[in-house]
Amino acid sequence: LTEAAAVTAVAINKIPMVTVLIREGARALDPALDDMARIFRLAPIKRFRHITIPQLAPFVAASARTGTALIWKIVLVVEFLGRSNGIGFQIHLYFQLFDVAMVLTYALSFIAVMLTIEFTLLQPWERRANRWRRA
Repeated sequence: LTEAAAVTAVAINKIPMVTVLIREGARALDPALDDMARIFRLAPIKRFRHITIPQLAPFVAASARTGTALIWKIVLVVEFLGRSNGIGFQIHLYFQLFDVAMVLTYALSFIAVMLTIEFTLLQPWERRANRWRRA
């Protein structure tokens, strides 16, 4: 597998989920807020920035979170099956050698990286995206 094939595999698995989540977010938009923006003659770009994007932000955040949960698994499987480098390859290699300590080392380090991404990027962004709902 080439790098492009690995990225394509991830994209093919993730794009439908993102599309569905964003579509559902667009269906959940409050028409009353859009009507209010029209009544106050808000420019379309300001309406998009101040009305539409804040309502879609929680759905984008949910999409990012589910994407991260799904993508790391796909990346590991792609590396496991067809790459000659990466953490998935290393886990597979040490698994074949029955080196449980190294399998756990690579697995736990990968989990630590994913949790760091979750706690430092995704959760703060999701809190910020949902802040307008608590006001």
